[in-house]
Amino acid sequence: MNTEEQKNFKAPPQSYWIASTPTTDYPALNEDMNVEVLIIGGGITGISCAYFLKKEGLKVAVLEADRIAQGTTGHTTAKITSQHNLIYSKIKTQMGEELARQYADANEFAIKEIKRVADDNNIECDYVPQSAFVYTQQEEYIQKISDEVKAASSLGIEAFFTETIPFPISVKAAVRFDNQAQFHPRKYLLALAKNIYDDGVPIFENSRAVDIEESSRYIIKTDRGKKVTAEKVVIASHYPFYNKPGLYFTRIFSERSYVVAVKAKEKYPGGMYISAEEPARSLRYQDSESGELILVGGDHHKTGQGKDTTKHYETLIDFANSIFTVEDIPFRWSTQDCMTMDGLPYVGNFTSDTPNMYIATGFGKWGMTNSMASAVIIKDLIVKGKSPWQDVYNPSRKTIIASAKNFIVENFNVAEQLLDGKLSLPPEDVDIKPGEGKVIKADGKRAGAYKDEQGTLHVVNTTCTHMGCELNWNSAEKTWDCPCHGSRFSYEGKIVEGPAVKPLTVSNDVNTVEKLLKDDY
Repeated sequence: MNTEEQKNFKAPPQSYWIASTPTTDYPALNEDMNVEVLIIGGGITGISCAYFLKKEGLKVAVLEADRIAQGTTGHTTAKITSQHNLIYSKIKTQMGEELARQYADANEFAIKEIKRVADDNNIECDYVPQSAFVYTQQEEYIQKISDEVKAASSLGIEAFFTETIPFPISVKAAVRFDNQAQFHPRKYLLALAKNIYDDGVPIFENSRAVDIEESSRYIIKTDRGKKVTAEKVVIASHYPFYNKPGLYFTRIFSERSYVVAVKAKEKYPGGMYISAEEPARSLRYQDSESGELILVGGDHHKTGQGKDTTKHYETLIDFANSIFTVEDIPFRWSTQDCMTMDGLPYVGNFTSDTPNMYIATGFGKWGMTNSMASAVIIKDLIVKGKSPWQDVYNPSRKTIIASAKNFIVENFNVAEQLLDGKLSLPPEDVDIKPGEGKVIKADGKRAGAYKDEQGTLHVVNTTCTHMGCELNWNSAEKTWDCPCHGSRFSYEGKIVEGPAVKPLTVSNDVNTVEKLLKDDY
């Protein structure tokens, strides 16, 4: 299989985690209901939180906009690690040793807790202990690696300095964390969801929360016209759809990153790896029914701001070919992560004035352990009123000086994208080939046009229904993506990813649009 054959993608992207597990079929919410705690979001955070709260005797329900474990949980690299790049030296320097220790303790606990929950519930999820490495090929990072080893070791993590990794890569230095792990996230989560469902926790799929009314109790409105009344609400929907208090859209930005799962002639040597410098490169393996897969990840960019998203897969294939003899690429996928201004998640009370509303978001590409830590933190806050890790994760923590600059930069970027989309004028006359999507001008208005393989034209309004930014075409996933806050829509206008809660409007006069396009297919 030569390089050109590898890059000739015929099938659409597909996650191995989703392809290797059955689809779910939980019911939609078709009647109003009352619960003590409503959890919005059926990913690893929401399902884990429901599991812990149910064990505490609370009446809980889970509301999922799509199918559970199909979002970021179904598109992760699934590294269960407290090694979140070079983070501990940064936290100690900027926030102090106590908060750095809280973060280390929470994520080290999470590694063990995932294994304990799997064992307690007899879940077979390909859990394999591994060492995790951050490596560098640049001189300037050697001292940073050394500082990270010292910082992590001082916080009780088994961290070691090394100058080699088992790949034909010229490495200057690396930090190794022992007693980390990897697993199959959907095997784990689907089994856990069935456990809580059978134990009396309702799980509702295809039921999108669209608004929250605050009164003596919370009233959560859904796109199906039904309501859930709850004493407490946990928003675990990845990017928070509800923004009236908190203004999270000013404090979070979304990034997409990519994975190719390759089969290689060489045997993978074990371990999980990520580069310290850009462009990010990630490696781990996964056993499958058809043999060993090597997951090669990285090449991130802000959602909606990648010029040609297919190129990111091609770049990862080039990297894989530089290390392995690649024989096949059976899977590839991309994912979306919420990033915060200071690089740490927001977990806890939604705001300081909402004692019964909670949030978990901003995991910054390290969602496996942070999801488990979040579920435990929220459980403790609901049941005990406090958590030993609450301060470092507190969504209302004071913005540190280093992140204040990031706040300005990121929000300027949002304003820039908003203006650019409004001011840029697409062509009125343009060719669209089958399988292509482009921004066009139809009847003097900006529109998005996609022509499917059968030649049928699909036209949507490209104004994001979240906050009015103009969408860009994602050629790799065939979606319309928002460059401001990360909402994504199918070429038919359906929501793929929030925070948007309304679909795009679709052109009712496709014939008029077609007259404006050259019909060469």
